[in-house]
Amino acid sequence: MKIAIAGKGGVGKTTLGGMMARYLAEEGYKVLTIDADPDANLASALGFPKELVEGVTPLAARTPLIEERTGAKKGTFGGVFKLNPKVDDLPDTYSVTHHGVKLLILGTVPQAEGGCFCPENVLLKGLLHHILVRRDEMVIIDMEAGLEHLTRGSTKYVDAFIIVVEPGQRSIATAQQIRRLAQDLRVQKVYGVGNKLTSAEDRVLIEEALSGVEFLGHLSFNHNVIEADRKGISPYDLDGAIRGEVKGIIERLQREGFA
Repeated sequence: MKIAIAGKGGVGKTTLGGMMARYLAEEGYKVLTIDADPDANLASALGFPKELVEGVTPLAARTPLIEERTGAKKGTFGGVFKLNPKVDDLPDTYSVTHHGVKLLILGTVPQAEGGCFCPENVLLKGLLHHILVRRDEMVIIDMEAGLEHLTRGSTKYVDAFIIVVEPGQRSIATAQQIRRLAQDLRVQKVYGVGNKLTSAEDRVLIEEALSGVEFLGHLSFNHNVIEADRKGISPYDLDGAIRGEVKGIIERLQREGFA
């Protein structure tokens, strides 16, 4: 099962991705998580100790590695470089592991090169394609809203996209935009998950706004999520009700045929 999760900043997509990964690892699956969001908060949602990740350099910021694999040199990125760099060893070499979950932090392509056909982009997109096509494990990708790291060539290997949405117009508008982007990338399976719900009316609001999107489940508003953030731990370690809701979402995915 290879899942990409997207949504407006602060909506809870990282929290969902982290808890899904923890649940799958506890069930005995090999799990690789990929932090492709510029905010890079997935480690916290997974419950990784600060000392384990504070010294980790995102792949996009590893200039010597990028130069080595692509043949490009800093300051001459407009020149010729390899379009298919070696990436198969990167997930194991540059990831960190805790609670049975492997975490790989991609980082962000520098703004001056944003959206360009540059070595950083080539390396990251090649790496994602390799992970989605060649790696035999559960993969959960915490995406930024723009889905910038993905291409038509790689999205066909994503089993499902999950759009996380909370009951608010800005979140709904972002979710609608993500759905359009996913359609443009020809993603076959796009699901929704509601978050921070306090009533049945909240559920109706988001499901009607995203008519046509099948919802896997919903997460209730829970003060323990805020408390976990204060303590720097994963909500998964603090609240059994949250774990139960996440279990329901994963079981729904499994009933949809994703194992």
